[in-house]
Amino acid sequence: MKSEDTPFEGGPMDGRVLPVLLGITGHPPKTYRIPVPAPDGGPPTVLVYRRVPRARGAHTGLTRGWKYSYDPTGRTGQGRKWPWSKPVRAQDATPKGKPDDADG
Repeated sequence: MKSEDTPFEGGPMDGRVLPVLLGITGHPPKTYRIPVPAPDGGPPTVLVYRRVPRARGAHTGLTRGWKYSYDPTGRTGQGRKWPWSKPVRAQDATPKGKPDDADG
């Protein structure tokens, strides 16, 4: 498998460069999760890094490489976004267009 030395910015891994395995498209994964064991033996803390472009080409505007930026929220991705999927919206108690029973 092919790997690429990828820099990390922000968080505890700031300034480090790690070899990251590339996917079938030749790009590193969009998120990189690093489990850090807890000192007291509890559940591990997971550091989340997001892939961002390192630099753009001057003439073509194409990405010249990738780096990982620290995501302090640690939220996981929303999964795949298919073009035919409806956007996820907050559930309301009353569907739109229908009056509430309390309204009369």
